[in-house]
Amino acid sequence: MTAQLQRLIDDARGIFQAALAGVAPARLLLRRPLCELARRPLADYARIVVVGVGKAAIGMARSIEEQLGDRLTEGLITVPHGYRDQAGDAALPRRIELTEAGHPVPDEAGRRAAERALAAARGCGPDDLLVVLVSGGGSALWPAFAEDLSLDDARATFNALLASGASIHEVNAVRKHLSRIGGGRLAAAARPAEVAALLISDVPGDDPGVIASGLTVPDRSTWREALDVVRRYGIEQKLPAAVLCRLERGAVTGADETLKPGDPVFANVTTRLCGSNRDALAAARDEARRRGYSARIADGHVEGEAREVGRRHVRTLRDAAATGPLCLIWGGETTVTLRGDGMGGRNQELALAAALAMEDAPRAIAFLSGGTDGIDGPTAAAGAVVTPATVRAAREAGLAPEEALARNDAWTFFSRLPPGEGSGGHLITGPTQTNVMDVHIGLIGG
Repeated sequence: MTAQLQRLIDDARGIFQAALAGVAPARLLLRRPLCELARRPLADYARIVVVGVGKAAIGMARSIEEQLGDRLTEGLITVPHGYRDQAGDAALPRRIELTEAGHPVPDEAGRRAAERALAAARGCGPDDLLVVLVSGGGSALWPAFAEDLSLDDARATFNALLASGASIHEVNAVRKHLSRIGGGRLAAAARPAEVAALLISDVPGDDPGVIASGLTVPDRSTWREALDVVRRYGIEQKLPAAVLCRLERGAVTGADETLKPGDPVFANVTTRLCGSNRDALAAARDEARRRGYSARIADGHVEGEAREVGRRHVRTLRDAAATGPLCLIWGGETTVTLRGDGMGGRNQELALAAALAMEDAPRAIAFLSGGTDGIDGPTAAAGAVVTPATVRAAREAGLAPEEALARNDAWTFFSRLPPGEGSGGHLITGPTQTNVMDVHIGLIGG
């Protein structure tokens, strides 16, 4: 049984790597090149300016550079700290400037980068094209909060929202209403230039208005809805007074609302979704079939509390009527409500809950949960892979998995899990230079 479990672990890791390859930014952007998106021949623009933000920005920028060649006038992208070194010199853009900033909590470097992006947009004229490259992480990397809010206000707000258990749609409804660049405001800054926005989605449902807080698209949320999120999750006392005051004032007056559908600002804006979690799931399914599994995508819209989702996935695996090797694949993004003082991320917590749920499973099964950005919470792991042997090995080593789950301490649990064939452990990829939410892989042996 142990050898069979290890084979399942190795297959799960290989299938996850195939999912990452399926959402490599260069591959996604070349499926339909920029020349098909622009409204004029590229040679007819006076200037072509590129700004970009997010975990996939390096690969996106390199692809756009190759497509534009000498037509590119100038460019600036922002990625999380450490991405430059991890990518390596050969993968970096040559003419588009690369800056790094804080994520998931904003910093001064991100504030400066956001101001530069806004300035680049404002400098575009009616015969210019502004290309905007958008991927996950943009809200934190470009924290251009309203003038009366400080960077410390932004940090405290981000921390409160991240710990609340709110969905990304709810979180970004709040962040857009505190921003001078989200909620369509980057597009407004570029007017009257033409804007071509290329998006790689990291949000459930692929709503362009939620990806990186909707830099170039209309926003359907309102001040009232943003304030309701704060009250629903009981974080009023955790927000800076200036932030709460701004939300309450906006909910009453409606002043300085985000840009809505039908606004003339968007007449010259074209938006294209270049890739999403669906591409990763399809690549994972194809690789699983190549490895001999009967594979299917069980659900591409997974949301909810991570630990509950983990238990639910294991129930599905245990109930599956499989006469041969079976692979079930899920995609989406869960949330974690912080109850303890541990360290981890949603994928590690989901995997730990799954490990507890499969401890007494009578068949050979394995489960992997990984973030396609390669980073799960404030840790160096993308997630974890578990089998029925995971918790048994942990208990023999004196670890208490139930306590680790109660304390939101999945990182420590998997870090201390003794290595052994079939017991699983952390999924370590390093930053992947892409981001399309999470992939969950369940395998049943033959």
